[in-house]
Amino acid sequence: MLQHGKPYLVVLISVTVIFIAAGFVTGKDEQVLKVTATAYNSLPGQTLNDPSLTAWGDTLVPGMKAIAVSRDLIAMGLTHGVKVKIDGLPGTYIVRDKLHKRWKLRIDIYMGEDVQSAKQWGKREVTIRW
Repeated sequence: MLQHGKPYLVVLISVTVIFIAAGFVTGKDEQVLKVTATAYNSLPGQTLNDPSLTAWGDTLVPGMKAIAVSRDLIAMGLTHGVKVKIDGLPGTYIVRDKLHKRWKLRIDIYMGEDVQSAKQWGKREVTIRW
């Protein structure tokens, strides 16, 4: 039998564990946003410079999960190195590149040298989380 006051402690601990498991207590708020997503490759002829070099100076390697983001998203906290989940796609993507300033609410998903996959992706609306 529990002593006086102990049942409340058990309930409090149980509720705290449930909130943590559900992702309600993370220490910071998750950002969620709907954006336009296109895809890009790193091939000669698609740029004037080294196609594997990003605007932030990272080197892209086929197979890595990287995205480029529009400048307005950078202002919202999607800066270099931020981890991003894209609803409907497996894994976590890292912000490695930035888009031209003309684009708004847009990401570009890196697809290595697979031009067919990039074309097949096309342009879609997706929800991102960071």
